[in-house]
Amino acid sequence: MTARILVVDDIIANVKLLEARLNAEYFDVITATNGPDALDLASAHLPDIILLDVMMPGMDGFEVCRRIKADPRTLHIPIVMVTALDQVGDRVKGLEAGADDFLTKPVSDVALITRIKSLVRLKMLTDELRLRAETSRELGLEPAAFDPDAGGRRGRVLLVDDRRSTYERVQSMLLAGHEVKVVTNPQEALFVAADGDFELVMVSLALTNFDALRLCSQIRSLDRTRLLPILLIIDQDETARLLRALELGVNDYLVRPLDRQETLARVRTQIRRKRYTDFLRTNLQHTIEMAATDSLTGLYNRRYLMSHLGNFVDQSAERARPMAVLIVDIDFFKRVNDSHGHDAGDEVLREFSQRLRANVRGVDVIARLGGEEFVIAMPDTDLALAQGIAERLRQTVAGQPFSISGGRGLVDVTISIGIATFDRGDDTPGTLLKRADTALYRAKKDGRNRVVYDAA
Repeated sequence: MTARILVVDDIIANVKLLEARLNAEYFDVITATNGPDALDLASAHLPDIILLDVMMPGMDGFEVCRRIKADPRTLHIPIVMVTALDQVGDRVKGLEAGADDFLTKPVSDVALITRIKSLVRLKMLTDELRLRAETSRELGLEPAAFDPDAGGRRGRVLLVDDRRSTYERVQSMLLAGHEVKVVTNPQEALFVAADGDFELVMVSLALTNFDALRLCSQIRSLDRTRLLPILLIIDQDETARLLRALELGVNDYLVRPLDRQETLARVRTQIRRKRYTDFLRTNLQHTIEMAATDSLTGLYNRRYLMSHLGNFVDQSAERARPMAVLIVDIDFFKRVNDSHGHDAGDEVLREFSQRLRANVRGVDVIARLGGEEFVIAMPDTDLALAQGIAERLRQTVAGQPFSISGGRGLVDVTISIGIATFDRGDDTPGTLLKRADTALYRAKKDGRNRVVYDAA
């Protein structure tokens, strides 16, 4: 695993020492000796990790950290403060500024490299989501701004600990701002985590008669929980197991005796990071939906239809199963726009789309080709079934007028439908659509408000 690391320290000897350690692990290292240069390099190079000294003249590490986390371009970059400061208050100040972790000088090589690799793994996931979000932005699909505290949401925390003194103390620390569920039986914890909608799981490393690292590994391997942040609670003398935990994918840790402010800060950091990745993932899903659907009706678009229609044709050929394609067109739709306005026409299209959905099966694909023309692709559907569904659609539309909002009255609408079925081994999506379109043309020519089948 390689990564680009920005080392920031005003003492040249410290910079050279860290640079040598990291180069030995084949990391790409860039360096800065003051806060302003660090901000410029972070913005220009977008490193994977920033190792940041605290005590620097002029702009200290806390201020550098705050500015990096305030910039939308760099807020996702993990920051590890490497400092001689070892007081709880210093760690809390750094965490509140946005730091992801603290390492106290002198730092062992094993602890340093293990922590870097752990954070790089997490950042790789974030980078992938951010890249897709940026692609969406370039396509004109601008996502909403990230707000980790939208609506004053309380964090949802699962605490796995069988030591009563610890879990009661953690509960009392967190209850003011978070919802905390305690599980004292580690055998049940994985199921609770999988079934719940948690944003963080806290696990005691000192579980009685149970290997806490195995639970962490199971959480990471289960699909429903693999992205759930894990915050480990450890004793002072458990450094070796902590390093192993970080290799397994544990996100952060707290050392007993727990400090209230540090606990709150680390919990808040992990929940904020989880919400950020959830935000990116939700935007990605929204982008996929936008790329595959028609914005007015919510039905699939032509691109999605052609992809799935090809699959339907291939499956019908391989399994010798029937399929049908319906092209549906709203009769005299231009009159609706001319008489009532285009906004009324849009209302009719939306209501019409809802009626289509209500009268076809879940396996059928409904798409808007454009304007007032729609296609329904129906796998495992013979001619008799296709004609029955088409006739039901025609009656459903013709039998009930469409209401126009604002008290502008009712609009009578009818539709014409052309049907083509998969009859020959050489049928393609294109030939099926052409035959269905020919049938639709005949339906309109013969007077509209009817269903016609193309017998090919």
